[in-house]
Parts: sequence; C-alpha cells; structure tokens
Amino acid sequence: MHHILHTGRFLLGNPCHTAWHKCCSSFSKMMRAVCVDVPGGPENLLLRSVPKPQLKDGEVLIKVHATALNRADLLQRRGLYPPPPGESDIIGLEVAGTVDTLGPGVKGDWRLDERVMALLPGGGYAEYVSVPEQLLMPVPSNLTLCEAAAIPETWLTAFQLLAFVAQVKEGEVVLAHAGASGVGTAAVQLVRLFGAVPVVTAGSAEKLKIAENLGAAAGFNYKEESFAQGVHDFTGGKGANIILDCVGGSNWEQNVRSLATDGRWVLYGTMGGRSVNGDLLGKLLAKRGHLLCSLLRSRSLQYKAELVKAFSHRVLPCFSDQPASLRPVIDSTFNLEDIADAHRHMEANKNTGKIVINVVPQDQ
Repeated sequence: MHHILHTGRFLLGNPCHTAWHKCCSSFSKMMRAVCVDVPGGPENLLLRSVPKPQLKDGEVLIKVHATALNRADLLQRRGLYPPPPGESDIIGLEVAGTVDTLGPGVKGDWRLDERVMALLPGGGYAEYVSVPEQLLMPVPSNLTLCEAAAIPETWLTAFQLLAFVAQVKEGEVVLAHAGASGVGTAAVQLVRLFGAVPVVTAGSAEKLKIAENLGAAAGFNYKEESFAQGVHDFTGGKGANIILDCVGGSNWEQNVRSLATDGRWVLYGTMGGRSVNGDLLGKLLAKRGHLLCSLLRSRSLQYKAELVKAFSHRVLPCFSDQPASLRPVIDSTFNLEDIADAHRHMEANKNTGKIVINVVPQDQ
C-alpha cells in the first residue's frame, strides 16, 4: 500500500490567480525514461536520463509509479506509429502515480500527492509525465497504483468503442475479438455493465476460460473452429449486433458472416493485416452493415476530455463497489529496467490482460 499525504493547495501571492505548486521531488531537472534512438526490436529500448517535461498552461506533472503496455507501443518502437505532432516521443499511453506539480492555469481541485491515473498521447515510460488536467482521473481507493495503471488507455478504448462509436444497447450481442487481451477483458465487463451480451474469440482454452469468468456468454477458439459458425449457433442465426475488431484483414469474411443485419462492425486495429481480397463491400451491403473505424490516440483533447468525463461518471464508480463490479485484469508486472522483456512477452502473445511496468519499485 502507498501512503498518500494530502497537503492541499498553497496559494502564492494573489489568491485569485492559480499558483504554480511544487513538491520537493520536482527540484531535480532530470528523470529516467525509456528512449528509442533507432526503430527496431525490444533490444532498442534504452533507459537513460532525460530532462523532465516542461509544464504548459493547464497541465499537471505526475510522478509515475506504474505504466502499462499497449500494442501501439510495439508499433511505435518499430517506427510504425509515431506520436501526434507536438507530443512526447517517449512511448507510453497510460500511467498511474501521484500529483507532483500543478502547472499555471490548472482549475481542478487536484492536490499534491493525490493518487491519479491518466490517458496520454505519449510519455508514459518515464519517471514523470505532464498531462492536461482534463485527462486525469482519481484512482479508486480500493485499487493499488499498479492496478490503476492498467485502466486508462485500455478501458477508455473499450468504453469509447461501445458507448461513443457503436452506441451499444441493452440486450444486443457484442462479439469481441481477442477477448482475453487488455481491451477484450475490459470490453467483456463493460458489455455486461451496459446490459448487453458479450461473446469472444481467443487463441486458447485458458484465455477463453478467463473471458468467460469475467462474464462472456460464449467463447470461440479461432485456431480450432469457425467463430462465424459459433456466433451463428449462439444467436440462432441472427448474428452479432456489434463486432469489436482489432484483427482486420484476415478476419473479414467471418466477420461479415457473423454480423447481424444492420449490425455495426467497429475496426480499431489491424493485427491480422490491412489487405482485403474479395467481395467485402457487396457482402457488407447485403447485410446493410455499418463499418466504423476508430482510433483514440489521434483524437482531439476536447474529444478525450469528454470521453474521460463520461467514463468517470458512468464507469469509474463501479471499480469501488463492494464487491467491485469491474476490475482490471493484470497478466504480469515488470520493472522499468526490464522493459525489453515486457515487450517480448507481449509480442509472443503470452499475456492475458495487461502487462504493467513498475516505474517506482513496489516497496516504495
């Protein structure tokens, strides 16, 4: 457990103006961070000392205790998914930690040393990261910072796909590919929370069992069976109303077969390739299907702020229920010094749920 000291705000000068607050750990101008000088394999991840972020108006500096891996991190390391213009080129899309410094213009009631988690456009693989205050969320009291680090990018992605993009309705059937991944395990729980019915695909019986324990009504091993036939049988031939697809090209034919008439196929990744050969448009048209594509990292700050606000209101309290309605699923933890091994673990598809990186050793 981490001891949290709530110091409150110190007003400097005119109390009508927002002051710039610092705690003692801010005085050092350098920090450790993972850098990539040359795109390539995990061996190209280098831990070195770099300058701390400079706070812009409305930003908060977080002392990072933990971050978590996402598939986008692997692509960025290989030079295939650069950060948005003007953002940090340090990898990492989510963190949990404590408030270190309040920048000029911060309006929220954030306190020094308060436990927070945040969605990032980049910069998470470091000891400190600057974040627009609109992207901060308080950490539920019953979660550790290690657990909280597994929430922002993954759960906000799943929430965005279901609530903002697909606009899931009660009673609908939702097919989630990679049902034991970070987004998959979040999606299964959110589908249940929204009163819909989750079914999943995964590549092993063990992963299917984990998804089913989280609430999946059915699971299909894509390596051993046709998931399209499984969805057909489960729905009595009606098909899935929503498909959450991070695979792309290699799944397109089975996806169209699985889709209900007027269904929504939401594409948010292309792990199975980007090319499609065949009559995709004709078959999709015959079902009056909707093909919806979505990314989160490239969205505007306003969009992300609205997403965080909606998630904080509708979902975040469910992590604190007794017993908790929702929980992050953590596969494994690595120290920041072992970040290359963490990347290899994800690239080997060994993980079920999130891979968390401890930036501050757990005994601190």
